[in-house]
Amino acid sequence: MAVGGGADLLRPPRSSGRATFLELFFDLAFVVALTRVSQRFAGLSDDTGWQLVTGCARTLLLFLALWLIWSHTAWITSRYEPERPIIQAVVVGTMFAGLVMAVTLPRAMEERALPFAVAYLLVMVVRPLVVAAALRGHPRRLVPFRLAAWSAATAPLWLAGALGPDDLRLPLWVAALAGDYLAWALGWPLPRLGASAVGRWRIAGTHLADRYQQIFLIALGESILVIGVVFSGTEYSAWRAAAFGIAFATSALLWRIYFHRAGLLLTEALGRAAMPGRLGAASERTHLLVVLSVLVTAVGYELVIDHPYGPPRPSWLLFVVGGPVLFLVARMRLEYEIFGSAPRSQMTGLAALLLLTPALVHGTPMVGLSVVAGVLALVALLDALRSRRRPLEFSASPIGQEASGRPDSEA
Repeated sequence: MAVGGGADLLRPPRSSGRATFLELFFDLAFVVALTRVSQRFAGLSDDTGWQLVTGCARTLLLFLALWLIWSHTAWITSRYEPERPIIQAVVVGTMFAGLVMAVTLPRAMEERALPFAVAYLLVMVVRPLVVAAALRGHPRRLVPFRLAAWSAATAPLWLAGALGPDDLRLPLWVAALAGDYLAWALGWPLPRLGASAVGRWRIAGTHLADRYQQIFLIALGESILVIGVVFSGTEYSAWRAAAFGIAFATSALLWRIYFHRAGLLLTEALGRAAMPGRLGAASERTHLLVVLSVLVTAVGYELVIDHPYGPPRPSWLLFVVGGPVLFLVARMRLEYEIFGSAPRSQMTGLAALLLLTPALVHGTPMVGLSVVAGVLALVALLDALRSRRRPLEFSASPIGQEASGRPDSEA
């Protein structure tokens, strides 16, 4: 372990890979946030054309801002010892900012834009400065300094979008968020200092895998919450009860498909990787898609339970079918990250949904969700049959196994 000023903040090599109770407490703010994201998506169910496109773009932007906060926090607690008081203070402070973003999110593109942007910037600019100060003279302090510098550079766009005309908010915030994501992908390069590639960071890989699995379960929990709240708040009918049951079965199938093989072995893969930062960065992008797909699918549940045999609308197909399609794409990507190949079962399910979509345009939401559940059940069955014919597999990720380079001195 490194020595010198601030070295006591680093995670020891043999630290537990399990998330702490503080991190699980932190996730509660994001339960609220993900629920608000689903509500914004659900509000688009009657929109069509350009109004639907811009509405989805606005909600997606807010979700991506929240995801950046959550994922950065997961990486912080995978690199630094979460039992240290300063790291605990950082996590609690981030939780409060995340809660502010959550409660302002329903109107964050309207009159509550300023508190949303300020809460985001406090995390992106102030938090890394606190971590850098706590590290004192340790070489790793340069990483949070880089993050703060880049976030400060995009801060004027966030503030201009919040304070400026409403019609400029979306393009300004898109540019700001694109800058924040691009900086992360490039390693926050600075003049004379160069970049610090995330793939070369020293992290607790098993801990990061644990956090990704937990955020997926949180998203699934949000979908279960939607099912219960919507069904209990509508007038009872046999068709709504059937929709309630099919929606629950769909969530159970998403859980089964995710954790079959690849999702279950994510911890092992990150623990065995020669450079876990590289695999962790790839898996972070995959889980962004996984969580988003579950949120979009949950909106479909709400629509179907409310109007199981309502008239066909373009928006319902986006949620009822689009969410599961995105989930299968993300799950195939996860399979590649763990085993270096894509399973035929999920490719079959994806092809089936895409081929059936034109026919579902003229059907009802109930029919669409039933078809989706049937296709997912087929995927789960094919996965189970394949497992019966093969011995227990081990992770063989093609990502992060290259040991030719050493981690950066400041990583």
